[in-house]
Amino acid sequence: MGKELCSIKVSAIFDAVHYEVPIYQRNYAWQASQINQLIDDINSSEDNYFLGTLIVNQRDNALYEVIDGQQRLTTLYLLERYLQMPLDRNALQFEARDKSNRTLAVVGTEFDTLAEELQSTEILDGYKNIEAYFKMSSPAIDRDTFIKKLDKVLLVRVQVPHDIDLNHYFEIMNTRGEQLELHEIVKANLIAQIKAPTEKRIANAIWEHCASMMTYVQMNFSINVRRKIFTKNWGSLAKGITNFDALVPWFTVSAKTEPSMTLADILKKRPRVSVASQPETPENERFESVLSFPNFLLQVNAALNPNNNENSDDASLDDRNLLVSLKHTWQDEVTAKAFIFNLLKARVLFDKYVLKREYVRDYKETGKWSLQRLERYRDSNGDKPVYHATFDEGDGDVKNKKIRTLQSALRITYTSPKTMHWITLILKKGLAGEITDILNVLETYARIKVAESNYKLASGFQFERIVFSYLDYLLYRDGYSYGGHEMIKPLADDWQFQFRNSIEHFFPQHPTELIEWQDDDLNGFGNLALITVSGNSVFSNIDPVGKVSTNPTIVEQSLKLKIMKAMLEQNGNMWTPKLSYRHQEEMFRILEQATSTD
Repeated sequence: MGKELCSIKVSAIFDAVHYEVPIYQRNYAWQASQINQLIDDINSSEDNYFLGTLIVNQRDNALYEVIDGQQRLTTLYLLERYLQMPLDRNALQFEARDKSNRTLAVVGTEFDTLAEELQSTEILDGYKNIEAYFKMSSPAIDRDTFIKKLDKVLLVRVQVPHDIDLNHYFEIMNTRGEQLELHEIVKANLIAQIKAPTEKRIANAIWEHCASMMTYVQMNFSINVRRKIFTKNWGSLAKGITNFDALVPWFTVSAKTEPSMTLADILKKRPRVSVASQPETPENERFESVLSFPNFLLQVNAALNPNNNENSDDASLDDRNLLVSLKHTWQDEVTAKAFIFNLLKARVLFDKYVLKREYVRDYKETGKWSLQRLERYRDSNGDKPVYHATFDEGDGDVKNKKIRTLQSALRITYTSPKTMHWITLILKKGLAGEITDILNVLETYARIKVAESNYKLASGFQFERIVFSYLDYLLYRDGYSYGGHEMIKPLADDWQFQFRNSIEHFFPQHPTELIEWQDDDLNGFGNLALITVSGNSVFSNIDPVGKVSTNPTIVEQSLKLKIMKAMLEQNGNMWTPKLSYRHQEEMFRILEQATSTD
């Protein structure tokens, strides 16, 4: 990559260099919300943290014309002035904007003496917002500690190609809103390490096919390549495909045009190249992945890390750390090729063993949880994909239902990609060839999370979502009977997890007519269920009888809530603290029985 790209500490971004914002760019315009978010990101960062990209055109040895990122750069300049860091007052200048330059020169010092008509109000307001942030923060931010954090916060400074039309490029950036994506920088760095032009194009094709997350990856390859690199039924990589070099003979890649593989190409926004390994007939996008491609890259990286496990912190899956986390993958050609190959291998495993949302038949609008593998099907029209339950051998249907439902429980509980460590465990097992143990791995993970939540000591909104989700999974898996009646049938086909994160009080917190309960009874686990936010809003302060009689679809969201409904009806439509406590004891017994196995 040469000087095309470099990572710079924010604390050193203005050292011995000057930046000029060209006249065709707009004035400084960041408001308090954007400034506060930037400072929040820095203040909450741990270790190395990637703040974004700064795209420049180097006009002289130490003079850079700012093409993209001037709002962030100006804010950092004002921040360093506020922190009284050593800073050349000419480090940042605006072309042909005297007000802006005069204000930058005095901001933080004697700016009150600058005549109002000579001030840039936008820059002054930016500085005052920074000042207000630090003065109003609770707890107070220690300046020295914050300055030390700037040593671990990185910007990637990208040099545009010298032959690029800067005005045209800037117009594209601003009218189309296109920006340099972090995964594009990763791709450019990886492919730059691969020497042979043909292998560069193959690596580019594999990357692009893996990046299309809404289809099974096999269907992103041409039929000819698919037949060569996958097994006869397309379900896995072929036996001899064990590394990147083993893939090379089976690709026929057009050499008429180079793929977009360097940062220069990316910045020029060249159209994506047509390679012979692309599919002739793309599969309909009926599946929705639970991860975006950048998050998938982090999952693969974490799964390949022998030190990564269920106790790893969220930083390893935080897409803000993408460049820092993946930097080791482009040390040389060997590491780059290895990561590209493992990306493909992990993507095949991901499609087969991690659930998706499927939009077909009765679920064309809402989608249903799907855990299926792709296989080849041949008819008179040729080869086509067909989908079967991933686990369907022996009692496979039972196993598939359990794994699919448990994964959906984890998916709706840990909604942020950086908390989806359960996916890392699946990929790690798959890459190690130990995927048959997946149900035990996921159940163990969930049980540990429940046990660590100390649910028996919690109250009300202190209960973690995993306690409700895993309990509903256990009820789904094993069924439940009360008073001699089967309330929940094991592995029922008519129930699935919904996205829900609102704790509902069955007996309301603020009843309109009923006598209020004591806090311990009201906030006990026996009186609580997890439902959707909209469901919680509908229930509001309605009494238990009204809830179950007028909103049956909301009751169906939680198997625990279905049990509470049945207990209410069997008790003469009376929901009492005693009944709630009995329900709590029974649900705790089920949870304790499950978690005590670890």
